[in-house]
Amino acid sequence: MPITAALSAADAGKINALLADIEQQFTLDEEALVSITEHFHELFNVGLSEYGHPMAMIPTFVTGVPNGTETGTFLALDLGGTNLRVCQVELFGDKTFSLKQQKYRVSEALKTGEATVLFDYLADSVDAFLTSSAGSPTNPHRPGDLDYDPPALPLGLTFSFPVEQTALDKGILLTWTKGFAAKNAVNKDVVGLLQDAFDRKHLHVKCVALVNDTVGAALSRAYTTGGCVLGAIFGTGTNGAYLEQVSNITKLGNGAAAEAGGVMMVNTEWGGFDNARLALPTTPFDNKLDRESINPRFQAYEKFISGMYLGEITRNVLLALVDAAPHPILFGGRATERLNKHYGLDTEMLSLIESAWTASDDGAPVDDAADAPLRDFSAPADADAEAALPAATRRRLEAVRSVVEEHLGFEPGEVSLRDAALVRWAAALVVRRAARLSACAVATVARQMGYVGAFGRGERAAESATGMPYSIGIDGSLYQHYPRFEERLRESLRLLVGEEVELHVEMGLAKDGSGVGAALCALQATKQNKL
Repeated sequence: MPITAALSAADAGKINALLADIEQQFTLDEEALVSITEHFHELFNVGLSEYGHPMAMIPTFVTGVPNGTETGTFLALDLGGTNLRVCQVELFGDKTFSLKQQKYRVSEALKTGEATVLFDYLADSVDAFLTSSAGSPTNPHRPGDLDYDPPALPLGLTFSFPVEQTALDKGILLTWTKGFAAKNAVNKDVVGLLQDAFDRKHLHVKCVALVNDTVGAALSRAYTTGGCVLGAIFGTGTNGAYLEQVSNITKLGNGAAAEAGGVMMVNTEWGGFDNARLALPTTPFDNKLDRESINPRFQAYEKFISGMYLGEITRNVLLALVDAAPHPILFGGRATERLNKHYGLDTEMLSLIESAWTASDDGAPVDDAADAPLRDFSAPADADAEAALPAATRRRLEAVRSVVEEHLGFEPGEVSLRDAALVRWAAALVVRRAARLSACAVATVARQMGYVGAFGRGERAAESATGMPYSIGIDGSLYQHYPRFEERLRESLRLLVGEEVELHVEMGLAKDGSGVGAALCALQATKQNKL
């Protein structure tokens, strides 16, 4: 007999109360969202005025975005892990482009040897790529003109390590991460190190831009649509970069960038929002994740909304239900090796659960409360209760059960439909909260740029100082692949900026900020150098 069939009314009431309490902890109403976003906006302006804050608001020295009419050939070099990537992007001037790319492996010896050897390898990889790409010689010349000095091909460098960027083409390496430890590179300009390698090889290539992939996402979207003011990452991690009035970046002081005025892309590093946990709706499940992470008390916002962590938060909720006493609530108190493993439940499984739940033969909208009767412990979840469910709901839960069995390692028959309903419910709570919190960042940029004067559903549209529509280029697996993520983000955004503003927010995919975006940053650098 299932344990739930033998529950007393008092026990059932306690379980229902526990589930209601968990749901309340993950639920964000308009008042909570506005409060969080007000704090977000405050920290934006703190970061714009002072260096050294978790929300770093890093000036990128990119002072505009493409509009899709530009032409030319530009290179990108993307270094951030075991592989490096060389790209060549040809812009056609009609918002379209072609892309050629090649990956090259970075050995452990290169990662830990002399910096000059590593950067020589980067230069050799660019040379090999250009040599193998027809029509892209490194030393083009005109027949009969031996004195002709061809222009160098402009290259954007995506360098995914901590740097202090002081100009578009200058950045000091602060420290190596990700297993790199090349000698004599820290505290040196990485653009200079790469250019020196190009020059040693006599390559007609000039590194003109040091690029953040979030800035690259904005530039990529801008070229293919004609404009973009915010590049955002909602995937394994999260970040955003937007066009800010230089006059608002007061920490620039009285330097040349401040005197030039205009606009500049700012890399927010918003994953570090509210590390002090003053505003974010922390639960015991979030605290457990943070405490066991490799960076406790850092990247707080990222841990609430990014794909790297959503599966682990959900796993923490499920284990609490498995371990509930005196009566287990989930899986009859059983847990598999996968469920017991740290990060054993990933966000891909959550996405598959959502896909199974939202699948429909007739396109009818999904009622997220359709499985609520199975989550009510005042009645047994027996065959009669399952039979009473609408046929479509039962089919969806059976599909969810298959995902749970396959990905958590349960044997057929060990997962009931009530178990499936509880897992789906927990996953939905975690991801819905992530989507709603993601809107806080989007709303903050809307207010910072002047698209809205305050936060709240009654707000009306205002004229941005840039005169551009609020167009957002988004990269990342959550936005691209997770069912209903954008829908939920927009629901929250309507509460924060009003329906009128939300209707005019243009969101679209911005692919490959570290590749195509870096090449477009090289384009932007050549445009700025001509001014």
